[in-house]
Amino acid sequence: MSYLRTFLPWIVFALIPSAQWQWGALAGLVVAAAVTLQQRAAGAAWDALIIETGSALYFAALAAIAFADPHSGVRDYSATLSSAVLALIAGVSLLIGKPFTLGIAKRTTPQEFWNLKPFIRVNTLITAVWTAAFAVTAVVLGILAKGGHGHSTASLIVQIAGFVVPMVFTVRYVAAVRARAPQAPGAPQS
Repeated sequence: MSYLRTFLPWIVFALIPSAQWQWGALAGLVVAAAVTLQQRAAGAAWDALIIETGSALYFAALAAIAFADPHSGVRDYSATLSSAVLALIAGVSLLIGKPFTLGIAKRTTPQEFWNLKPFIRVNTLITAVWTAAFAVTAVVLGILAKGGHGHSTASLIVQIAGFVVPMVFTVRYVAAVRARAPQAPGAPQS
C-alpha cells in the first residue's frame, strides 16, 4: 500500500485526459501535497517522502506551465517528462546514498536493521530497478509522443507497465529475500 500511496499523484495525473492536462497537473499537486502532509502528520520521516516531495515540486511547476499556456508543446510530452522526472528523483536518491525505497522500507522494518548492509543493499537494488523502469518508460513514451501517439492507448499501457513491472519486482524480490533470511523474530524486511 505504501507504493500505491507514494505514486498516487502520478496515477491521478495519468488518468485525467491529456486535453485537460492543466487540471491533471493541479490534481497531481493537490494529491502530492495531501499525501505528504498526511504522512508527515502520521510520523513519516522526510527520507520516506522523497518521491512525494519531488512529486509536489514537479506538479507545481507543470501546473504553472499548463495554466500559463494550455497549448504549450510541453503537453505532448507531459507523460514522458513525468517518467523522466521520476527516474531523476529515484536516480538522485541513489547517487546521494538515500535510495527512496529505504525510507519506505523503514516503516515496516525494526530500527535495528536500518543500517545493516543487506537491508541497504536490498533497497539500493529495488530503487535501481524503479529508476531503470522509469527511464525506460520515459524513452518509450518519448518515442510514442514524437510519433504522434503520446496520448494513445499504447502510451497508457506503457505508463501502467512503468509502475506495475517494478512493483511486481519489488514484491517478489522482497519475498525472496525474506524467505532466505534467518528465521529470527523481527528479521529484516523491505
